[in-house]
Amino acid sequence: MIRILSYIGLLVGILILTLLIFWQGFSEIFGLLFKSGFSLLLLPVVWLPSLIIAVISWYQLFPNKLIPPFKELLLALWVGRAINTLLPVATIGGEIAKARLLILWGRPVANVSASVLVDKTVQAIALIPWAIIGTALLIYLAINNKLAMLLMLGTLLLGIGIAGFIFFQRAGLFSFFAKMVGKFNTSDNWAEITLKASDVDGLVKEIYGNKKRFIISILWRTLGLILQTSEVWLACYLLGHPISLIEALMLKSLTSIITDLAFIIPNGYGVQEGGYLMLGILVGLTPEFSLALSLATRVRELVIDIPGLLYWQHVEVKYLRKKT
Repeated sequence: MIRILSYIGLLVGILILTLLIFWQGFSEIFGLLFKSGFSLLLLPVVWLPSLIIAVISWYQLFPNKLIPPFKELLLALWVGRAINTLLPVATIGGEIAKARLLILWGRPVANVSASVLVDKTVQAIALIPWAIIGTALLIYLAINNKLAMLLMLGTLLLGIGIAGFIFFQRAGLFSFFAKMVGKFNTSDNWAEITLKASDVDGLVKEIYGNKKRFIISILWRTLGLILQTSEVWLACYLLGHPISLIEALMLKSLTSIITDLAFIIPNGYGVQEGGYLMLGILVGLTPEFSLALSLATRVRELVIDIPGLLYWQHVEVKYLRKKT
């Protein structure tokens, strides 16, 4: 069901994106992009530190003696991000791929599964301070207080949803689903699967029990989001309309939140562009410039994410050859 919704979301997103581009003027938007030329390739470079920081954040969610090498975490995170960005997987498929890669590289299944589940929670929690930062700057710039109120309400609802998700994780989410499926599964090895699910639940509780490392993980994730502001600030500079760091931080924060909330639309196609269009006007950007800005930040998908998918295929093909 989620997969079908993701495909529908992909079609809707691409349609919205196409309509926005032609509505604001294809030649004007791409004229701005081509004018900047190869300098836009600097954008993925300034974005890369946020990927490194995401690895450091995930690093905190493993037991000290079982932390995978930094290189493995980086490669798994790179692939997972590429899958979540470019494929219609509702931001879940990438997490599964992250876990699978580490398991293929010989890391304990239960520890990997627990860390990936909590890491997804950390990603969601980091959106709360990220949204608060953007909303606070919107109020500080005295741009649109009504919009700020709506964003505050949305952040509150997001926090309630995350709290509920954590509650179910601590209550034994994996075991619950394993038992539910077990009622309809007559396989002889399902009892073993249920026991492994219990192990994962136990490790999830251990991760949450280490509050210091859990909070540090959230702080690192939030810092990574903040550093992504450099991408927007530099893109505006390269496109010929410099803005302040505060304005760039507000734009990046709120467009990211809008895009993440519309997770059913892969890569936020159309949603991200609509966010930049709506918020860009508030800081004096023309609609066509806002759309060009959004498309410029997508250069990262060509330079970083597509190679990530290719590397994933390389690993999977190599594994299949070993099996045969």
